[in-house]
Amino acid sequence: MKKSLALVIFLLAIPSTVQAGMDDLLKQLPAAGQMLNNQGGGGSGGSVSSLGQQDMVSGLKEALGVGIKNAIQLLGRQNGFMGDPQVRIPLPPALQPMDKLMSIGPAKTYRDQFIGTLNQAAEKAVPVTADIFANSIRQMSIQDAAGILRGPNDAATQYFRKTSSNQLISAIRPIVSKSTQEAGVTSSYKTLTGSLPQSKLSLLSNVTKQDVTDLDGYVTGKAVDGLFFKLADEEKQIRTNPAARSSDLLQKVFGAAGRR
Repeated sequence: MKKSLALVIFLLAIPSTVQAGMDDLLKQLPAAGQMLNNQGGGGSGGSVSSLGQQDMVSGLKEALGVGIKNAIQLLGRQNGFMGDPQVRIPLPPALQPMDKLMSIGPAKTYRDQFIGTLNQAAEKAVPVTADIFANSIRQMSIQDAAGILRGPNDAATQYFRKTSSNQLISAIRPIVSKSTQEAGVTSSYKTLTGSLPQSKLSLLSNVTKQDVTDLDGYVTGKAVDGLFFKLADEEKQIRTNPAARSSDLLQKVFGAAGRR
C-alpha cells in the first residue's frame, strides 16, 4: 500500500497547468429564484395554521427560490468551495494518509494544485443545478408543502435530497469529469489509478472504503453534499431569522409556520 501511495505522490509531482478562468460562472447562472416563483400552485389539501392554501404554496416556492439561488451563487463562483472551510473538498481518502508528507517541499505545490482543481471542478458544475431544483418543485404536492412548513429547519433540503439527488449527480458529473481530465495533476491521478494492478486497487479501496479510481465520483459527491449544506443553511435562515424574509409573503408564511 505504501508503494502505491508513493506512486500517486510521484505522479502528482508532474508539472501541470491547473484550469482557471472561473470569473464567468455567475454570468451563466440561471435566474433560479424567478424560475421557481413562476411555477404556480394550487390543488386541494391541508393548511398550516390559518394560512390559505395558495399563500402556503406560493410562500414556500418563493422561499425555496431565494434559498436555492443564494446557495448556487455562493458555491458556483471562484473560490466558492475552495474558500469555504465548511464545504472545501479535501484530498481523496487514498491520499489523505500522506497529506503531511505532501505538504512540505516541492510536493506541496502539486498537492495544492490537485486540491484546487477538485474544488474548481465543483464550482464549475454547481450552476447547472437550478433547472433540476425547479423540476423538483413542480412535482411538489400540497401535502409535501405542508409537511415542509411543519417540519424541521432542513425539511425542504431533506425533500430535495429525496427527490433530486440522482438528477443532481447525473448533471454535475460530466462537468466535473471534463474539468479533472483537462487539468494535469488530476489527469495524472486518473492515469495512475487506471494502470495499477487490480490487486493494488482492491487493497487501496478496502483501506479507504472508496473506489480509488473514481475521482470524478468523489468530487461529484462532495459537490452535491456542499450544495445541500448551503441550501440547509439558507433554509434555516428564512425559518429562524425574520430579517431574512425578504417579502411580505415570506414574513406571513414563515411567521405563521413558526407559530404552529
